[in-house]
Amino acid sequence: MVQKDRLIKLTQKLLQFNSVNPPGNELEVAQFIERDMRSLGLDVKMISYAKNRPNVIATLKGTWPRKKAAAEAILITPHIDTVPFGTGWKFNPTGGEISKGRIYGRGASDDKGNAAVGMEALRSMVEDGVKLKRDVIFAATVDEETGSHQGIRPLLERGALRPKVAMITDSEEFDCVIAQKGLFHCRVQIFGKKAHGAYNWRGINAIEIAARVINRLISHQFKFKKHSLLVPPTKNIGTIHGGDKVNMVADFCEFALDIRFLPGMTAQGVLKEVEGIIAKETKNFKVVIDDTQKPYQLDPKHPFVKTYVDVCKKMGVEAKLVGSQGATVITFFQDYGIPAFSTGWGAHGVIHANDEYAVIKTLYDGAKVLEVYLKEYDANVKEVLNLYALRGWSKFYCSCSSL
Repeated sequence: MVQKDRLIKLTQKLLQFNSVNPPGNELEVAQFIERDMRSLGLDVKMISYAKNRPNVIATLKGTWPRKKAAAEAILITPHIDTVPFGTGWKFNPTGGEISKGRIYGRGASDDKGNAAVGMEALRSMVEDGVKLKRDVIFAATVDEETGSHQGIRPLLERGALRPKVAMITDSEEFDCVIAQKGLFHCRVQIFGKKAHGAYNWRGINAIEIAARVINRLISHQFKFKKHSLLVPPTKNIGTIHGGDKVNMVADFCEFALDIRFLPGMTAQGVLKEVEGIIAKETKNFKVVIDDTQKPYQLDPKHPFVKTYVDVCKKMGVEAKLVGSQGATVITFFQDYGIPAFSTGWGAHGVIHANDEYAVIKTLYDGAKVLEVYLKEYDANVKEVLNLYALRGWSKFYCSCSSL
């Protein structure tokens, strides 16, 4: 049985570890999770792709033959790094203090409270002698706050994780994220010609050209298909710099561009449109791609999602189907044919803010829901995923090509 007091103490303990990223101080909290999971008799591995930054992979093994149980595994994965504390807190960022039904600390909602929920649900099942057919993998990963380059991405790329389905516990209030925008980050470099500022007609001002390009980009409307869970594509100019001195014509200007695009669009298509816009003002430019991520969408009728929504309803909470306008790790699973969605039990509006907190009741309800969900899915899904694919519904995710 899920124990509320134990869950509270576990959450407090996780919050007391400083795992701010950057630079990435996850070692001590990872070691604590490893010890806790080993105490349950789980199969536990520490996998690192950078010094002192281990990912903890704990497996509750299923009763099916080993190969089948592993092939049908359910992945539950929070992250254990946090953003920096910042200044201006009323509560201690690593204190785990309790006030008016809330636990305060950096990571309370993003994402240590969610990690504690997963750990408590596993402990409850082990103590109650629950025997699932499929493996349940609990992966506490590092480096999510700076791109998951030492965490979930290499774990998937190198085959350390190959579940059948994946629940990313990095959301709030039972929200069920089944769609998200793609990401396109680039730097636009404009080249001009130097001249004396008093004789500006002798030069070509790259800053002025960049200003005209930016105005065109801001007013440009991408072609897209409306999505019920996502707003239209967005553009943001994040940084800009150029020129050498006030009395010199600038021969160089660079600005950083952030575009979030919808399922059905591709990074290649976005790049082509951006280059076309720039070319209307100058032929002397370069676009440097810094990062791209594919958009993602999972069928809301997929058994892995529907079971979760149904369990939540049965237990008196609402799991809303939502989309993420920003980037989450769910997109990385589509390249490996793994249906994934994100949910969690943090509090809305406090992530990355001062005095971040989680509501104790929500965490407690989340642990109970997660335990029941794992049992229900294991007991009732049977071979429905294979049937789902045979009926022609195998394209459960948005297969959008990337650069």
